[in-house]
Amino acid sequence: MKTHLCLLLLAAGISAAPQMTMSSMAELLTLLQQMCEVMTKDTQNLRIETPDNIDDVNCISTIFEGTEQLKKNPAMRNFSAFFHNFERLKQWLTPNPAQEGKCDTERRTTTIFINKLMTFIRKVLKNI
Repeated sequence: MKTHLCLLLLAAGISAAPQMTMSSMAELLTLLQQMCEVMTKDTQNLRIETPDNIDDVNCISTIFEGTEQLKKNPAMRNFSAFFHNFERLKQWLTPNPAQEGKCDTERRTTTIFINKLMTFIRKVLKNI
């Protein structure tokens, strides 16, 4: 009986996690759209290492590094909620570092990086 109760609680916790994550990711997408609009007006011309192929699992850490670089941009001060929520979801999205291989990247504008980040989050949402 005790085992059944533990399994039931575990199943309830697992099924609740994706719902929380999905709403957080939807919020991230909204904030990313706003960030993209702000960065199109930014004159700093910041370039961020951007994966050539967003579907490549080897590029997840590159996406995280680019997000950290974006966070340091003064124009992003108003988006602390995005970076806070992304940091919480990062643990859920992070693969085993020992399994990650080479990622082909190119230094691109922040708007291109943000658009790739939106694509990445949308693809994660589809897999939930």
